[in-house]
Amino acid sequence: MNPRIACMAAAFFLASVAVPTAHAAGWIDQRSVIAVHGDATAGAAKATTCVACHGPNGNAIIPAFPKLAGQRAEYLAGELHKAKLGSRPDSPMTALAAPLTDEDIANLATYFASQARTPSTLPPADSAVLSRGESLYLHGDPARGVPPCQGCHGSDANGPADGAGHLRAWPALRGQNGDYVVQRLKNYRDGKLMDSSNDFVMHGVAQSLDDGSIQAIASWLASLPPGAP
Repeated sequence: MNPRIACMAAAFFLASVAVPTAHAAGWIDQRSVIAVHGDATAGAAKATTCVACHGPNGNAIIPAFPKLAGQRAEYLAGELHKAKLGSRPDSPMTALAAPLTDEDIANLATYFASQARTPSTLPPADSAVLSRGESLYLHGDPARGVPPCQGCHGSDANGPADGAGHLRAWPALRGQNGDYVVQRLKNYRDGKLMDSSNDFVMHGVAQSLDDGSIQAIASWLASLPPGAP
C-alpha cells in the first residue's frame, strides 16, 4: 500500500477510536484545520520572549528546544493552542501560552512560519545510525508494526507535499533538533501528549518505536540540510 494512504488510514482510525474518551478531558480536533493568516510584524514584536529558548528567528541553538522557523503556521498555531490547555508536561510554555489571545497566536505562527530554517551546527551521528533512521522514516518496519513517517510528514520531511486542509497541522521535521525529536517521541509513546486528534495518532505510532529507533529517526532528521517548506 502507498505509505501515505496507509498512514492516513491509520490516522483516521486511531483518531476516531480515541476521540470519545478524550472529549471529556478537553482536546483539539485537528481533522479540520482553518488557514492561519496573521500579522508577521506584530508576531515579531511578540516573539521577543521566545528567543531565549527558540533562538533568533526561531532557529533554536540548544538541541533540546524545537526549531520553529519555516514551520507551517497552522502547525505552530495548533501547538500554541495545545500549550494553552495546560495539560502538557510542565515547561516554560505553560505559563507563556496562557495569556495569548487567538490574534497573538495567529501573529506568532505567521511570523515564525515566514522565517528561514538554518542547518544544524552539530556533527551528525555515525552512518549506520543515519541509514537506519532514513529507512525507518521512509519505509517503516512492517515486521514490528512501525509505519513510515513520510506518510504524514512528507518524503522530504518538509511536511505533506500538497499542504492542504488538515495536513497543514502536521509539522515539517527536516533539520529539526535531534534531542527535541527524541523527547517528543518518547512523550508521545508514554502518553504525555494527548491534547489533540493528531496527538492520539502519534501516541499509537510511537508505541511501536523502541529507544534505538527513536534515536535513529531523530539523528537522521537532524542531519538533513534545510529545504523549502
